[in-house]
Amino acid sequence: MAERSEPFNVREFLKTLTGMPGVYRMLDADGTVLYVGKAGNLKKRVSSYFRKSGLSPKTQALVEQIAAIDITVTHTEGEALLLESNLIKRFRPRYNVLLRDDKSYPYIYLSTGQDYPRVALHRGARRRKGRYFGPYPNAGSVRESLHLLQKLFRVRQCEDSFFSNRSRPCLQYQIKRCTAPCVENISRQDYAEDVQHTAMFLEGRSSQVIDELVQLMECASTEREYEQAAVYRDRITSLRHVQERQYVSTERGDLDILACKTGSGSACVQVFFVRGGRNLGNAAFFPKVPIECSEAEVLSAFIPQYYLGKEVPPELLLSHRPADATVIGEALGAHAGHDVAIRTRVRGDRLRWVRMALNNAGHALDARINSRTGFAGRLRELASVLALDELPGRIECFDISHTSGEATVASCIVFGQEGPLKSDYRRFNIRDVPAGDDYAAMEQAVTRRYTRLIRGEGRLPDLLLIDGGKGQVAAASRVLDELQVPEVQVVGVAKGEGRKPGLEKLYLAGSGKTLDLPADSPAQHLVQQVRDEAHRFAISGHRQQRARNRSTSPLERIPGIGAKRRQQLLRQFGGLREVARAGVEDLSRVKGINRKLAQLIYDAFHGN
Repeated sequence: MAERSEPFNVREFLKTLTGMPGVYRMLDADGTVLYVGKAGNLKKRVSSYFRKSGLSPKTQALVEQIAAIDITVTHTEGEALLLESNLIKRFRPRYNVLLRDDKSYPYIYLSTGQDYPRVALHRGARRRKGRYFGPYPNAGSVRESLHLLQKLFRVRQCEDSFFSNRSRPCLQYQIKRCTAPCVENISRQDYAEDVQHTAMFLEGRSSQVIDELVQLMECASTEREYEQAAVYRDRITSLRHVQERQYVSTERGDLDILACKTGSGSACVQVFFVRGGRNLGNAAFFPKVPIECSEAEVLSAFIPQYYLGKEVPPELLLSHRPADATVIGEALGAHAGHDVAIRTRVRGDRLRWVRMALNNAGHALDARINSRTGFAGRLRELASVLALDELPGRIECFDISHTSGEATVASCIVFGQEGPLKSDYRRFNIRDVPAGDDYAAMEQAVTRRYTRLIRGEGRLPDLLLIDGGKGQVAAASRVLDELQVPEVQVVGVAKGEGRKPGLEKLYLAGSGKTLDLPADSPAQHLVQQVRDEAHRFAISGHRQQRARNRSTSPLERIPGIGAKRRQQLLRQFGGLREVARAGVEDLSRVKGINRKLAQLIYDAFHGN
């Protein structure tokens, strides 16, 4: 578990939480896991524990003991379900025992060694001879899939004792859900083909089945049989649900996944622990790093310090390959008494694990950067660099976003002395200015913003940051002069050489001075954070405005997704909502959607 040197601040922690799916672990002051839970939206779920009323006595008792919360971000809620199960079995948190029923996750069982095999739901130890497919997130999706299998392949699902004592077909045969192998109404060869098709479906080779359902859905819709079309749509959705591959459990052995993210002078290393083929959770570490240290260099220094003196698994999967990876592997192998393989070029499940770890490292680093303690230090440094008489109580930053002049949007974001004040953010749809004229756009946005403020509709800032150089700063300054806005320090944030982060230059309006801060300066990190937030807010507003102007669906905003691919996605998933909830692997199974396009689609729906 990562070290915690600062007291747990619930309010600040909740501000940094992501809305992605994942698992949360609540810990007491000694680091003992009190409770493990999963969420489709981590921010909403964890925040619900800290509301002022409506909590049960058991939940209140849990909340009173919380000293820290660890999170693990997953790609889908299904992955979160299985990871939650693994962590509950590992830690046995006492509040999970009181509040939850910790059941094992179900499999689909296909018997073998019989003339007429059966398919059924299975829980518990896998001792019987046959094939097991799963685990799956819940029994409901397995039952729905078994019901669908009955319609598609008609493989028997009855118990062997019932099957052996039949003298005539049962009701399942009458309603065309079984081929009555109990009375040899079907040849063994034909039945074996049905069993083979069932196994292929459960292995994920189900494109033909889905294509058939898509055709049936379209025919029903064409003939205006909309209720039947909805039934087919729901079947497609069920198929997609049961096809979801879960990447938190596999058949492989022991390994660790290490991923590193750097930014704003800080670094985070996420370590995921896999033992016996199960993901047992993760820990975040924040090593001190020198200026311009790459992710590979951070891992090179971190791995020996972390593992020497600890048990080392046979494999380490890394997000970035250190230059001395071979040497590190040999040293760890000598220490552990067995070979240690260090791998970075991986595929399949392992690549998914590395990406999950990298994603978690990014979220943890963002949360660290946005923490109250770190923000206060950077704010003091910025006040010192700009020679301000006191700490700015309110910082505002403007940015302009457009595509070749189309759907120009200006953003104004606000930071207080504790971080972002998102309720005060504003966007401005820019109108009646020449396409691509950023100076005129900036002038209009600042005018509209501060005309309202001097009327008493808000509070004026102490520091105004403008994303741009002298031209944008001059446009903003003219407006402030005309409106007679008193003593607001205006600072331009000009992109540095090669537009690389950390090389920005600050241009001070009035004095005409240009400040070139070091890349490791806390003041520079704060300016980057504020400017990046303004940029993010402007781009998201621009995309929304452009989409409204073009009257398109969200899929039309994604490069490489034309009309045919859009229709294919909607057909294969049964609607836009199911496309939005799908993981990258599920999307990439659709014909015409490669891994790169699948990632773009996933990012478009999850705000990346």
